[in-house]
Amino acid sequence: MQAEIHPSYEPIVFRDLASGVSFLTRATITSDKTIEWEDGKTYPVHDVEISSESHPFYTGKQRIMDAAGRVERFNDRYKNFS
Repeated sequence: MQAEIHPSYEPIVFRDLASGVSFLTRATITSDKTIEWEDGKTYPVHDVEISSESHPFYTGKQRIMDAAGRVERFNDRYKNFS
């Protein structure tokens, strides 16, 4: 592994703007904004619009499309156009 070519891997807080949940992790991203975390230390914070806490796929609030019904309606509508 070559020295001095990799970005620094530092602790950062990601804050989900949709749900208000924050989590501390490590990443190569940087930020000018900071936040005081639960341990009393100050970390840079990066705001995200959506995370696993607010995404419909992970929360179970997703809508499932009825693809078969849509195909049948299309075929019924356009069966006379050949």
